[in-house]
Parts: sequence; C-alpha cells; structure tokens
Amino acid sequence: MAEICSSFPTTGSLYFWAAHLAGPRWGPSASWCCAWLETIGVISAIGAQAYSASQALQMIILIATGTNKGGGYFASKEVFLCMYVGLIIIWAVLNTFALQVIAFLNIISIWWQVLGGLLVIIMLPLVAQTTQSASYVFTHFETSPESTGISSIPYAVILSVLLSIYSLYGYDAAAHLTEETKGADRTGPIAILSSLGIISVLGWAYYIALTFSIRDVDYLYNVDNETAGALVPAQIIYEAFYGRFHNSKGAVAFLCIIWGSYFFCGLSVITTAARVVYALSRDNGIPFSPIWRKVHPRSKVPTNAVWLCAAIGILLGLPILKLDLVFTAIISVSTIGWVGGYAVPIFARLVMVEEKFRAGPFYLGRASRPVCFVAFVWICYACSTFLLPTFYPLRWKTFNYAPIALSVVLTLIMLWWVLDARKWFKGPVRNIDLPERNYENPLIQTNDQK
Repeated sequence: MAEICSSFPTTGSLYFWAAHLAGPRWGPSASWCCAWLETIGVISAIGAQAYSASQALQMIILIATGTNKGGGYFASKEVFLCMYVGLIIIWAVLNTFALQVIAFLNIISIWWQVLGGLLVIIMLPLVAQTTQSASYVFTHFETSPESTGISSIPYAVILSVLLSIYSLYGYDAAAHLTEETKGADRTGPIAILSSLGIISVLGWAYYIALTFSIRDVDYLYNVDNETAGALVPAQIIYEAFYGRFHNSKGAVAFLCIIWGSYFFCGLSVITTAARVVYALSRDNGIPFSPIWRKVHPRSKVPTNAVWLCAAIGILLGLPILKLDLVFTAIISVSTIGWVGGYAVPIFARLVMVEEKFRAGPFYLGRASRPVCFVAFVWICYACSTFLLPTFYPLRWKTFNYAPIALSVVLTLIMLWWVLDARKWFKGPVRNIDLPERNYENPLIQTNDQK
C-alpha cells in the first residue's frame, strides 16, 4: 500500500489506484469492485464504533451505579440501542460543521488516544495487586469452551486474529490527505507505515497490560460478576482498582478514557465514510448520486453524504433488539469490506507487468511481488476468518450473519455491474490535470473530456 501510495501522490482513492493498476481492460471492473468494498467497509465501521462506544458507556453506568452485584443499572437492549443511535446522530451533527471544527476535534483525538492509551497501559499493571506471570501471559493457552462452545485449539488459533485484524485497518486514511501534503510521494508512505507501527506497538502493549492484570480468567466471563460478563476489559479494570482501593472510581475513569477513544474514532470514521460516498457519487457510482455529491455552500461539507452514512449505520444496529452477536456481524462486514478493498489494488499490482509500474521514491524493488503475494494471501485469510462462527452450537441468536449480509449486498452490486453499470462506469472522474509521469491510464477522464 505504501509503495502504491508513493506512485500515486496526487490521490488517496483506493479505487483510483485499482483502475490505473488493472489497465484499460480490467480497470473499470476492478475500480467498481474496490469502490464498493471500501464503501461497505467504511459505512459498516460506523456501526462497529457506535457499538463499541455504547458498550463502554453501558459499563461506565453499571460500575458507577453499584456494579451488577451491587444493584447497578445495566442498560437493556432498548436503552443500548438508544445509546447506539444517539452516538451516530451526534457524530453526524458534528460532521455537518465546517472542516475546521473537525480538524480541531481530530487534534484533541490524537492527544486523547496517545496520552490516554499510555496512561492505561502503564498504570493498569501497577494498580493491579494480583498480576499474572510472564510465562502465563506469553505461553498459556485458553480456549474457554464453557463460554464459546469452542474446544478445538486450531480453530481457536484461527479466531484469535480477529480482534487484531479489526484494529489494523483504516491506514489508507493517510493517503486521503496526500493531495494536500507537500512531498506526498514520500510523506504518504511514511504516514501509512508509521501509523501501522504506532497502532501495532500500542495495541500489543494494551493487550499485554490487560493480560498481566487478569485475576481469574474463568470469572471474567461469568454473567454474575460485577460487569455481568458483558465486557472482559471492563471486568479486568474493575478488579484491578477495586482490589487496590476498594472503590470503582479509578475503573470508571479508565473506562471513560476508553469510551473517549471510541467516540473520537467514530467521529473520524463517519468523516471518512462521507468522503468515500461523496467521491463515488461524484463518479455516478451510487444510486441518486446527484443528491449525495452536493456540498454545503458554507461549510463545504457533503452534508447529504454524512446523513446517508449515519442512516445506514443506524439501520445496521436495529438487530441489537433481537440478536446477541450483532457486533460480530458488523465488524465482520466492516473488516471484510475495508480490508477486501485493499486486496484489489494489491492484486492488480501483483499481476501487472513490472515495466509498466511507475515507481515513486518508496519502491520495494524485487521484494515488491513477494510482499504483494503475502499481503494478498493474508487479506484472503483475514476475510475468510471473519465469516466463521464464533460461538457454538449454532443458534439463531448466536449465528454470524455476516456471510449472508455480504452475499446479498455483493450479489446485488455485481448484478448491477453486469446488467447496467459496465456500460457507463469507466473509473474515477478527475477534475485536475494529472502528472503524465504516473498517470497514463486512458480510463481516467477529466470532466471536460466527459
């Protein structure tokens, strides 16, 4: 991704990359698939962040009002859904303001997540009176068949990558800003790689801090514990602070830090989603495109696209009232869509003739194809994993509905392509002149040419 970004420093569009790399023959179909996968992924991510933030807020209220054992208030599914919807509406309202407001909130978000994350990572193991040994943290294996119904170690190993993969996407956001960045062919790849490095280190440290602080792993999933077995990190944090100080104020404070991270992430995701929808509607790739590509004359924000994304995000959460694994389905759809969108330009880069690739300053050379191959295989593995059930035995309330939802949506999109869209969709429309060094694809048309 960093190598491709270096070659295309004037655009941050995944489906523009796919159109160029796939060539005149396959460019339109590659661009179409990539655009819709990214759109599905980024809009579903709104629901994933809203669910995570609602769950954290549910735990804050429960612990602050006395815990599950002390008569605390545990939000019902109806109240949980109201939290979910309320958060998305707040994010949409904030995203209708001028871009300067969003930029200011993003600055707060950076400091909140870095400083707050470091505080949790450093302080949690220090507060916990009982900590696990290094051998337990790094060598112990737990399948928890009582809570998940899964006793197969190989199957558990496969599922163990889910949370990490879900955390390690969205780094293409760095490429969205390349048009506004000096020396973008160098700074774009640096931004992608550094963001992945920071996320990997902080995320790994956070998981290690939580694992060191575990007191009784079986008690974490007990529905009769202080957090009703609803959120394992919340239980670990509660036990650490209550065991040390005999009150839950510190746990509430730490959970507020985590909730703030989800809030800022959700705000950023809906910003990105609206931008993706706006870009695709500008190329007439979405039904009723003229509506979604309208920009507010004063705020310069695609307000209609913002509220479309918010509305779809709200609809994704409605099954919360009936199903227990809505979160699993939402993050599965989000990850498969967003990460699957990465696979299209990567595969196109893998199979294209090397002489036709115009390398930027960041170039992998002979390592390019092996890296592309490993990346593509990893994406296929990751997407396949998110289609698997995470609870057994299979029941209506525990079934992973992601395969069904994705199959229906992707079938409709591809039918639209075969029956109609292939006749007029030729790839992204450009409204600026592109440097000939990197952009020779005849698929890319200017507005005047159209």
